[in-house]
Amino acid sequence: MSQQFDTYPVPPGAADGTAPAPPLPPGEDPVRAALTQVRQEVAKAVVGQDAAVTGLIIALLAKGHVLLEGVPGVAKTLLVRTLSAALDLDTKRVQFTPDLMPGDVTGSLIYDGRSSEFSFREGPVFTNILLADEINRTPPKTQASLLEAMEERQVTVDGATRRLPEPFIVAATQNPVEYEGTYPLPEAQLDRFLLKMTLDLPGRDDEIEVIRRHSSGFDPRDLAAAGVRAVASARDLELARKAVSEVSVAPEVLAYIVDIVRATRSAPSFQLGVSPRGATALLNTSRAWAWLSGRSFVTPDDVKALTLPALRHRVSLRPEAQMDGVNADHVLGSILSTVPVPR
Repeated sequence: MSQQFDTYPVPPGAADGTAPAPPLPPGEDPVRAALTQVRQEVAKAVVGQDAAVTGLIIALLAKGHVLLEGVPGVAKTLLVRTLSAALDLDTKRVQFTPDLMPGDVTGSLIYDGRSSEFSFREGPVFTNILLADEINRTPPKTQASLLEAMEERQVTVDGATRRLPEPFIVAATQNPVEYEGTYPLPEAQLDRFLLKMTLDLPGRDDEIEVIRRHSSGFDPRDLAAAGVRAVASARDLELARKAVSEVSVAPEVLAYIVDIVRATRSAPSFQLGVSPRGATALLNTSRAWAWLSGRSFVTPDDVKALTLPALRHRVSLRPEAQMDGVNADHVLGSILSTVPVPR
């Protein structure tokens, strides 16, 4: 692809975010600058995962959820915790285990013996960023407890509906489904995630930097000691979301999004293509990325940059394609190379 969405402009300064941010140039949007600065803050604790950081910011702008997939030890949990600190948002973590119950996530009614009444005790879902750690290690019943929260931004217990805070997103981590003791997420729940980001093992230079930081005393449990500070807020996100909603999309770009999605439904390697919800996700994330890039309109390159993370989890490969070693990213890449690009 001609553009990667992990390369939006970063203010001048040290690569690890230790240098102070310079004054904004005339005409620069302070809200965009604040969200851009978030990446520098996250880099103080997390090395080499710029694309995942950008994906999480895009999800916050587009009011969607993110699925982070990678082998254990690639900083999935640390990434979410550091992002929350840099945005000054409340975050809660739930370790999904085989014995976790739905009420452990959403909350439940507790009997008060003194008043002889039941009262509702909020679960960890009542937060801004819910870190659902290793979500595919819990059975489908508990996985499904998040569906209402993800789609409706509310929780219903015993007939009473309670709204969740704003902003609210689920940042779920999962190990590759081939790992022992995992329960693959059902298609209906996968479709609720705006983006699926894959976190690969770091390159040699990045891994050396990780080890160097640990040898110098870095403690991933103490983000304040690492110098991570809040550089944006919920108010910045609110203003940024309004700006993203005003990003224009030309009719030919809208048609390009639809053509990509429709091509997934006829691809020989897919037994399940992308639904209209996936087309909407690609539209919304492309607008957020265009705004982060400093533009008020969406280009075909924006659509290309978000196609894989927005669609890879919404398709299902045929068994014979899996046996041939094909994966969803390969097929989506082929579709991007064949669907005509508007001029």
